[in-house]
Amino acid sequence: MTPLEAALIVIIVALLLFVIYYYWRGAKGDVSLARPMESRVDEYLDRRFELMIEEWSLVSRTKLQSFRQSKDQILGTNEAKVASLKDFSESMEESLKGMEDRLDALEKQAGKK
Repeated sequence: MTPLEAALIVIIVALLLFVIYYYWRGAKGDVSLARPMESRVDEYLDRRFELMIEEWSLVSRTKLQSFRQSKDQILGTNEAKVASLKDFSESMEESLKGMEDRLDALEKQAGKK
């Protein structure tokens, strides 16, 4: 075996060990060889999720549910008010259109005389 062949074998073995170390270093579970990067990112996010919520001042699901329950009734009444205001607006538009039509008819009658 020549020194060049021995060096190539050492490099290949080192590369293989590095790849194995990279895939399994610090992995606690679901690292997929089919999707190594995505599974590593998923694992990282799973481990750091609570810290990210605190760091970015996000709201947890339990706090969100309690907020929704406390504000649901208020939101429901506000939505009902908005719906009634929309109906009122549509009826006012119809009334104004009718008045404009009658005004046009009166102007035509006054113009004929």
